[in-house]
Amino acid sequence: MTDSLGWRAKLGVLIPSTNTSVQPEFDAMRPPGVTNHISRIRIPNMALNNDDDFARLVDHIAAGQIEAVDSVMTCEPDRIVLGISVETFWGGYALSRKLKAELEQHTGLAVSMGAEASEKALKLLGARRIGVVTPYFPVGDRNVAQFFAEAGFEVAKLVGLKCASPVLIAHVSEAQLRDAIRAVDGPGIDAIIQVGTNLAMARLAPEAERWLGKPVVAINTAIYWDALRASGIADKVAGFGPLLERH
Repeated sequence: MTDSLGWRAKLGVLIPSTNTSVQPEFDAMRPPGVTNHISRIRIPNMALNNDDDFARLVDHIAAGQIEAVDSVMTCEPDRIVLGISVETFWGGYALSRKLKAELEQHTGLAVSMGAEASEKALKLLGARRIGVVTPYFPVGDRNVAQFFAEAGFEVAKLVGLKCASPVLIAHVSEAQLRDAIRAVDGPGIDAIIQVGTNLAMARLAPEAERWLGKPVVAINTAIYWDALRASGIADKVAGFGPLLERH
């Protein structure tokens, strides 16, 4: 017997409690027979004014993570999906791999997460020199740039939007994202990637790809693509760009 709705896969999805973008974007990409089961990591919607505030926010996410993992495990998911990006980049490549290994050991399940999914997507698309858009403060941007450099990419341009609270990340408009995408584009840029899962960019990214004539990857699309493909689900989903439409 299998789950009547999630008969192909049940995905246990971790997101910060302040995040309002991952759930609707993942659900919009969901093929028949796959179900998403959200577990929220309780964090404060704290004011973010500087690097120290941002680092404290990351500490809150780390402190609440295992409780949220254990909560979603009670629905017996088939895979854990981190709908969080900053923690998966924090500390660079080695610590990202360590985080994944620890979660897989704790749950006994495979884990899909933002940093690794971004690496896979960019390599599949043939990118080496990249532009990056984040909602973060400089301390977050440095960790993102460190991860990508250690993964073999050159971060040629990066724009951090310095969003003033976790909830306000989701208030960034498509017009603001469009401007940020254009700011990190330029000659010799192979691809643009957006990180920060509360930035709603899954539908904008393929539009930007058509304007620029080069890959533009939204991290929520990369994460969900990785979760589906690693679960053996090869369905093509229209409207979210080449990862889900062709790969």
